Amino acid sequence: MPPAVLLISPVLPELDRQLAERYTVHRLYQHADQNAYLNQHQHSIVAVVTGGALGISTALMERLPALKIVTINGIGTDAVDLGYARRHGIHVTTTPDVLTADVADLGIGLAIATLRGLCTGDRYVRAGDWGSKPLALANKFSGKRVGIVGFGRVGRAIAQRAAAFDCPISYVDRREHADVPYRYVSDLLQLARDSDVLVLAASANDGKVIVTSEVLDALGPQGVLINIARGKLVDEQALVLALQEKRLGGAGLDVFVDEPRVPAALWTMENVVLQPHRASATEETRRDMGQIVLDNLAAYFAGQRPPTSVTI
Repeated sequence: MPPAVLLISPVLPELDRQLAERYTVHRLYQHADQNAYLNQHQHSIVAVVTGGALGISTALMERLPALKIVTINGIGTDAVDLGYARRHGIHVTTTPDVLTADVADLGIGLAIATLRGLCTGDRYVRAGDWGSKPLALANKFSGKRVGIVGFGRVGRAIAQRAAAFDCPISYVDRREHADVPYRYVSDLLQLARDSDVLVLAASANDGKVIVTSEVLDALGPQGVLINIARGKLVDEQALVLALQEKRLGGAGLDVFVDEPRVPAALWTMENVVLQPHRASATEETRRDMGQIVLDNLAAYFAGQRPPTSVTI
């Protein structure tokens, strides 16, 4: 019998088909009583396929004694206990590089949509208000001071794109990078003070809130927060309050603390653009990500180190 793979959440049909052709696939998400289903199959499961935001709980890994590889269809590892995986010889793999452009594109897109009021304008036209009701002026993106939190692959790609709009760029990271022409700032509060648009592109492996009420106040009533990283990096209640009290100018958000639940207060705010955690959700990139998942699984079952393992 082919090796058993546990699929925690749905994937693209093509990836699902290829997994089913090569392995015995157990689709956990299809079962109402997941506990009973796991009791039936837990001892045979060698591999898990999951998403970056969902990951896999330590409790679930503990229930899979034969588990040897967790393949994340994404780049985030904050929802996986990497220490547990290393102690138990479990590979954890990601799909790096291929989604960088898409995530950076959406980050810039959210900034432009928020500042230019693209969604407001769309609703205005669809409601038949053009020509009968006034529409407030928007704000330009070109030339805005862009601060980037986290200067890895995605942060650098955002900087490259923002530079094309003549935006002065600063960044905060664990260290200064000598190979880039952008201004390094060691303190997040100072970066927020110096920015018109603050873009979160940092990893969330530590799981800590970094954008507090103080950071939002430093960004100020004309500032815009863009989050394409993880919702838990932001104090979401403080963000809602800052927007309600007009201490923050706007926000473009692809990620939230308790997805898919989004604070209802954000739904009606015209200065907020919302997306359902879809920065990498293009057909092209999801196909490439799926291929990396398959390549990692194939390498492991061939007795080789999975090419993008981050644990072993």
